Amino acid sequence: MSEEIKNTSTEYSADSIQVLEGLEAVRKRPSMYIGDTSEKGLHHLVYEVVDNSIDEAMAGYCTDIEVTINEDNSITVEDNGRGIPVDMHEKLHKSALEVVMTVLHAGGKFDKGSYKVSGGLHGVGVSCVNALSTHMLSQVFRGGKIYQQEYEKGKPLYPVKVVGETNKRGTRQQFWPDPTIFTHTVYKWDIIANRMRELAFLNAGIKITLRDLRPDEEGKTKEQVFHAKDGLKEFVRYVDRHRTHLFDDVIYLKTEKQGIPIEIAVMYNTDYSENIHSYVNNINTIEGGTHLTGFRMALTRTLKAYAEADPTISKQIEKAKVEIAPEDFREGLTAVISIKVAEPQFEGQTKTKLGNNEVMGAVDQAVGEALTYYLEEHPKEAKLIVDKVILAAQARIAARKARESVQRKSPMSGGGMPGKLADCSSKDPEECELFLVEGDSAGGSAKQGRNRAFQAILPLRGKILNVEKAMWHKAFESDEVNNIIQALGIRFGVDGEDSKEANIDKLRYKKIIIMTDADVDGSHIDTLIMTFFFRYMPQIIQNGY
Repeated sequence: MSEEIKNTSTEYSADSIQVLEGLEAVRKRPSMYIGDTSEKGLHHLVYEVVDNSIDEAMAGYCTDIEVTINEDNSITVEDNGRGIPVDMHEKLHKSALEVVMTVLHAGGKFDKGSYKVSGGLHGVGVSCVNALSTHMLSQVFRGGKIYQQEYEKGKPLYPVKVVGETNKRGTRQQFWPDPTIFTHTVYKWDIIANRMRELAFLNAGIKITLRDLRPDEEGKTKEQVFHAKDGLKEFVRYVDRHRTHLFDDVIYLKTEKQGIPIEIAVMYNTDYSENIHSYVNNINTIEGGTHLTGFRMALTRTLKAYAEADPTISKQIEKAKVEIAPEDFREGLTAVISIKVAEPQFEGQTKTKLGNNEVMGAVDQAVGEALTYYLEEHPKEAKLIVDKVILAAQARIAARKARESVQRKSPMSGGGMPGKLADCSSKDPEECELFLVEGDSAGGSAKQGRNRAFQAILPLRGKILNVEKAMWHKAFESDEVNNIIQALGIRFGVDGEDSKEANIDKLRYKKIIIMTDADVDGSHIDTLIMTFFFRYMPQIIQNGY
């Protein structure tokens, strides 16, 4: 008897295999298509629709895009492109508009006849938006007529119909995100504005107007126009606007190699971090990919060759007794890389990493040539860059030595603990708490009021070093910073590796509390300590410690 029950309840037969029809798959697994269902995914819907308008602009048919956040938190995107075709699709016997809006993997981006280059590659963009909206209204202005179709959760409510006449051309999409799918349904002006600004920079000459019709406290609505004549040159200046430039020139190249249009703008600043924004067909490849690898290879090779070929510079490097590593060339570098690829191979629908191998060689070649010309024509700027590189190499070596001196006192041997640390008796990091207290006197009071079992107190004398303004290794020369590192049991550059990444495997406290006075100085100390954690050991913040 039990044997029979077992068989029927778990029988795995042909009936068990489900096929999700149409857009059901998108509603069932939304994260696979738009990344996630929180705030990020919600805003991704806007980008998917705007990207279609941008593709029209890249093909040369559209100059104006209007994006509106309506009062009811729906979104309207309108462009003056060619308008989605509305004639009958011979294979599916439906209007092409309905096919684009309701069928996955349908679009004009596959045959390369309508669009040489585009951000949409999988044909799931606007149909996804439709599937994840409670309601969507699509209007096309073509041939003097207004064509319209409406949908609910991706299903058309009626066939495409003509609802009026117009002298406009283009497409207008309005959608209401589905609150049963998204955890957040309120659009944020700043997030959308940042992406629209980015798109305006990446596509010089296009005008993008963003409006927010939701009244603020004073009852006002917002509007901003994004339009960049100089494209990436303006972009790199915008990204670098809060930093001090090494020289005021933008190293800029716009060329085509192996049929791949490449546009790159580079600036050097006096900071110590590398700041590269890479884009493929206007999509921000956050995780980089082959185009970024090609850029870095060319940058290192060209600068190294220039430094070795110039006798005064090579003497200078010899005198400094340093071995220059690839990352030294990228200190204080801000760059925007934008390439257009006809058949990009991205890893996943959210397209955060490019995989095309041929791109690496093309970018490498283009950057190598342009940078060589620039360095030869601008010896003064070239010398400033090389000086900064040598300084970065010296700093890296000094940082390694500083780290080694910190590591010799192993955090577990007890001898490595700072003298002022009043440790707790528990050795379980999960329950231990460390209070970073401003000043010795407050530290003394905190020691008296604590629970010795799991609360440790580390008094800090005055303000710690501002790591944002100091070179990376300088932090290790500061006593207060070293005290924090030692107390936490954190190590840098494990096993002799010269790595800037903090190793938090032996973290001694899984809860860190910053305790300062409620005045301006206290707030300043808070900011300095948080900056230190954010720049040197972001894992502690990411893990919620």
